[in-house]
Amino acid sequence: MGNARFSDNFKRDAVHQITVRGYPVKEVSQRLGVSTHSLYSWVKKYSTSSEAADKDDHAAENRRLKRELARVIEERDILKKATVYFARDAK
Repeated sequence: MGNARFSDNFKRDAVHQITVRGYPVKEVSQRLGVSTHSLYSWVKKYSTSSEAADKDDHAAENRRLKRELARVIEERDILKKATVYFARDAK
């Protein structure tokens, strides 16, 4: 075997087949003509960056949901006060 160079896109696609689509490493290795050792190292290299991006996405989603929850609680409290005010005037 020679010292083949693969593009980053090729490596990411191979990792995607393993991590997202769930294909076995051996099957992807045979199909693409890449050693299993290379695939395992690519998975290690490229899947950690996607996990960090997922954590950032989750943190941003949590911040957005907390802001929305605070707004909804404030609206609920305003409606409660308005209900008490209008119920007092109706008597």
